[in-house]
Amino acid sequence: MVSFRGVGKSYGAVRAVADLDLELYPGETVALLGPNGAGKSSTLDLLLGLRSPDSGSLSLFGTTPQRAIEQGRVGAMLQSGGLMEGVKVKELVGLARDLHPRAYPLDRIMATAGITDIADRMVDKLSGGQEQRVRFALATAGANDLIVLDEPTTGMDVSARQTFWGAMRQQAEQGRTVLFATHYLEEADEIADRVIVLHRGRVLADGTAAEIKARAGARRVSFDLEGPIDRDALHGLPFLTALEISGGGRGDGSRHTVRIQSQDADATVHALYGLGAYPHHLEVSGLGLEQAFIALTTASDVTPATAEEAAR
Repeated sequence: MVSFRGVGKSYGAVRAVADLDLELYPGETVALLGPNGAGKSSTLDLLLGLRSPDSGSLSLFGTTPQRAIEQGRVGAMLQSGGLMEGVKVKELVGLARDLHPRAYPLDRIMATAGITDIADRMVDKLSGGQEQRVRFALATAGANDLIVLDEPTTGMDVSARQTFWGAMRQQAEQGRTVLFATHYLEEADEIADRVIVLHRGRVLADGTAAEIKARAGARRVSFDLEGPIDRDALHGLPFLTALEISGGGRGDGSRHTVRIQSQDADATVHALYGLGAYPHHLEVSGLGLEQAFIALTTASDVTPATAEEAAR
């Protein structure tokens, strides 16, 4: 239903999207992740026809983004752009409904977005979270086949976020595709059945959250150490990718908590005992999505020269 083929987009000397290949299919809930500047917003702008690619081809439902939107097949909730002022919430949502070729009843739209209780409030008197819910109502005013969301729950409290994602699950269960960009990685882990990691305008990883975690390779090792510790020795443990030491505030005789990321946890733990250390409460676990995301993007930033030096 969505196809990017070698799509590129530059802004002056900045290459925001670089030869992007990507496809989306019906009924998927897809999280789009990436550090700032990874090309997420530019990719969504291209998908929605707000910008044109410099190279490559892009199609929605076998046609152009503009045509697909005219047909009422795409709904979008973006970070940028304000809401119309001087009107009531129900009037603005009613306008969106009237413009949609496959519109839902107004009461249903308002209830799904959780804004029935603010229907008569002026749009310019809303809180940030309420504005987000109104944008959600505008994005789901009709029977869209694709719903595109850019940081949709920013400003929402926990209850509103739960209600929002409940509504999104219902959309996916009805066969619609939901594509959302988010900085809340726990949302991607809990909600998405597919996670796409963008980095420097390209797809760095694409799979389920479990597959993304596995691809990162590293595992987490945590333990406590009593008494003085040799920080240099810990930094020298094999296959180490990250090290954090906390505690020790009462002098060398106090307990320290050590958290490690390792590409080979078995070898790291074996070497730890080889140092003569006796770790308490030793735990080895897989990375969460956030740690896996950081590991993948950090590894991608390592230059060949840096990698060669690290190998030495």
